[in-house]
Amino acid sequence: MLEWGDALVGIILVSHSKKMAEGAKEIITQVIGDKVKIEVAAGTSDNRLGTDVFLIEQKVLEVFDGDGVLIIPDLGSAVMSAEMAIESLEEPVRSKTHLADSPFFEGAIAASMEASFGKSLEEVKKAAENTRGMNKIA
Repeated sequence: MLEWGDALVGIILVSHSKKMAEGAKEIITQVIGDKVKIEVAAGTSDNRLGTDVFLIEQKVLEVFDGDGVLIIPDLGSAVMSAEMAIESLEEPVRSKTHLADSPFFEGAIAASMEASFGKSLEEVKKAAENTRGMNKIA
């Protein structure tokens, strides 16, 4: 049985809003528990809206345990900040840190669910990206 601390894909929620990212993390934790390492890298160091390359890098290093890290950004500049953070990482962390092209919340919850089952980084990323175009109302 998988438990917190086992080698599972970690998730980083990169948002311009710390409140939004922490809210997403709260909901995800209610659904899957605390088995998966999920960290928030949101806002600036002076508590403004924005993203921080160094905070993203720090959070990646906190959750990385060998199976990889998936970064889920909210908007365009969060993508750029995440890309810059990934570029600054050393191997093997760099090659095992991926960026998901997905809706923020839907991608985060899908990825977290897959990670909680012990799925690979590629499977976790695919789950997040498969939420693009997902219908909420049938």
